[in-house]
Amino acid sequence: MQHDKALKSVTLQDVAKAIGVSRTTVSNAFNRPDQISPQLRERVLAMAKQMGYAGPNPMGRMLRTGKTGVIGLVFSEALPYAFQDPVAIAFLQGVSSVCEKVKASLLIVPTLESDAAQMTIQQAAVDGFIIYSMPDDSEAVAKVLERKLPVIVVDQPNLSGVPLVRIDDRQAAREAALHLLRLNHRRLGIIAMDLLSDSYVGPVNSQRLERAAFEISLLRLRGYEDAMREAGLDLSKVPIVECPPRNSQDDAFEVALTLLKQDPRPTGILAMCDILAIGALRAAEHLGLSVPKDLSIVGFDDIPLASQVRPSLTTIQQPLIEKGAIAAELLLGETHLMTSKVLQTKLLVRESSGPAPIQLR
Repeated sequence: MQHDKALKSVTLQDVAKAIGVSRTTVSNAFNRPDQISPQLRERVLAMAKQMGYAGPNPMGRMLRTGKTGVIGLVFSEALPYAFQDPVAIAFLQGVSSVCEKVKASLLIVPTLESDAAQMTIQQAAVDGFIIYSMPDDSEAVAKVLERKLPVIVVDQPNLSGVPLVRIDDRQAAREAALHLLRLNHRRLGIIAMDLLSDSYVGPVNSQRLERAAFEISLLRLRGYEDAMREAGLDLSKVPIVECPPRNSQDDAFEVALTLLKQDPRPTGILAMCDILAIGALRAAEHLGLSVPKDLSIVGFDDIPLASQVRPSLTTIQQPLIEKGAIAAELLLGETHLMTSKVLQTKLLVRESSGPAPIQLR
């Protein structure tokens, strides 16, 4: 028993003295290994193990620094969505890679505007929050801001004085539409993603669009329209169908079928995310249409599956992992109070897009 007490009484200072280094060096060996050489770290950890020192006390560190070593990630879907949706998975990879590097933990708070989630936001012991693609009028966002902690927003909402990490969704969508227009497509259709975050399936009218909950969807739609307007297309004749929240391939398949059964049938489809585009590929195959001979399809995001499906998907590539990493770096760094980032996108032309059928140009 006395031996146990002796072990527990060993301090960081004791280890530093035994090796002949500073307290900071010993602390870095446990918390910031990139700050010292691997050889020195091995010496420190070996001596600490020999003396029975397990590392800095987390509670002591919190009291000393005022930091918990935890960041909160708030988003609007159910928790399983974070581990099923390819875009969310890539974003979380970026966030978690930075957390691992700096030995920080990640608290994921799926809101769905629930009382439990808002209670978690109010009580969570975190150093700051990342808000990931939340509606502008979200009560959860208001609860986050009430905490007066550092906040980084990703994609949406655009809050005054709060750093924002995003892409130019409108310009990227414009590039997607221009690609099909340059291939002489004039009969275009659009598959939109959860504009109002409800269970609606079917055509979208202008009144519905003005109530869109997610600005990203609206920006992408406006980008498509910008290109079509420049090309002289009558926007009132461009069919738009909407997929329910969570954008599953099965839902995308169903809404794509409704679009492809219209008369006249579109020769080109602009899908607001790759999952919707892949659903459209399935619908085209179901109807016996050849892609891209009969129908061209362009997605958005460049998830891993986009290059693996056949035909491979033409899409807008956005830096999903980098987006998460930058958000975490800004939150955990010293520059988050004044820094926003607009990340670059790129049109990747693959097999799913080609010239419009000659007879329909």
